Amino acid sequence: MKLSREEVIHIATIYRLGLSEEDIEKAREQISNILENFEILKEVDTTNVPPTAQSINLQNIMRDDVPHPSLPMEEVLANAPAREEDFFKLRPVLE
Repeated sequence: MKLSREEVIHIATIYRLGLSEEDIEKAREQISNILENFEILKEVDTTNVPPTAQSINLQNIMRDDVPHPSLPMEEVLANAPAREEDFFKLRPVLE
């Protein structure tokens, strides 16, 4: 399906795209190619293909939760920009 120049301008107007004359021609070619590919895909027989949201099976890859000793407090607070006793001191976010 080949798009006309006017159709590309109409699409650009809907999406509020400022296209130059060169951009209009480039977009016309690219969008036309995309639509032609969809026309080809329409010919694929999908009668025995169940509808799905994913094309591949999803699987979470989880590692075991193994407890480890914590870092020493001095090491944790070593790079703190400001601290108060054993806490990070921050500027108030909400007053």
